[in-house]
Amino acid sequence: MTAPHEEHKHGHGHGHGHAVSADADRRYLTAALVVLVVFMAGEVVAGVAARSLALISDAGHMLTDAASIVFALVAMRLSARPPRGGFTYGLKRAEILSAQLNGMTLLVLGGLFCYEALHRLVTPPEVEGGLVLVTALAGIVVNAVATWLLGRADRSSLNVEGAFQHIVTDLYAFAATAVSGLVVLLTGFTRADAVATLVVAALMFRAGYGLVRDTGRIFLQAAPEGMVPAEIGARLAGQPGVAEVHDLHVWELASGYSSLSAHVFVGGPNDCHAVRHRLQGLLANAYGITHTTLQVDLVPEGRADGDGCLDAGHCADPHGPHYLSPRR
Repeated sequence: MTAPHEEHKHGHGHGHGHAVSADADRRYLTAALVVLVVFMAGEVVAGVAARSLALISDAGHMLTDAASIVFALVAMRLSARPPRGGFTYGLKRAEILSAQLNGMTLLVLGGLFCYEALHRLVTPPEVEGGLVLVTALAGIVVNAVATWLLGRADRSSLNVEGAFQHIVTDLYAFAATAVSGLVVLLTGFTRADAVATLVVAALMFRAGYGLVRDTGRIFLQAAPEGMVPAEIGARLAGQPGVAEVHDLHVWELASGYSSLSAHVFVGGPNDCHAVRHRLQGLLANAYGITHTTLQVDLVPEGRADGDGCLDAGHCADPHGPHYLSPRR
């Protein structure tokens, strides 16, 4: 058995899943970018000619679609750089910055389009319904292709998901615009264009909020979605040989890259290294956490049969609760 002063070790494991290769992701995103930019140029011309706010708002949204893909591609390059200097994790969170920027852009654009649409509800301009309908139908096809391309990339990455949300929102927006163009063409009700714009804005708010919420959780180092730290702590403390677990932290460095650190007290006569390996195996198999840092120490002499926290200094420390073995 290792002496207490020697067993102040850290066990490390690395790994996170990626369903599609990074090169394939870049190819899919680049192809979608080309499709969007070509169509966007034509839509701006059609929107101005038809005097349609819905078409112009769709074109503006497509501009952010293209920008979101550019951001995603740049973030992929940055996150692939190896750790160096002060960046001990590399630049993996560049992808999360990109996703958050995409979410905030959707919220800002949604607000701008909502404001202008309300103005047009009060004072509706003349709208060329036929041109709006034809352009919107073409936009549905183009965005369906772009959505399919991004759907084949790894959407478990918030970076790719941010770009995908831009594209799929635009697909729904074109559907709403097509309906408004048909209504204007058949009935002459020009306010339908503003109503369609409000629908587009609502979709932007929904997608943008989801991205900002998810990226905000990562930046605030909240536990990954679906993981309950208290449950993990209690399960670790219930393993054979473990007397107590405290200073438990579970967070997400980037999409799909979960990490955990904890201080574990092991009761004698157990081997600290064996216990650590067993706990790391449990975390990997049950929770998919393969990047772990476990500080493992023997229970201080005279405290093996005591009640309460085994580390009195920790009890006054605000780093979270301690989890005691049910066998104590």
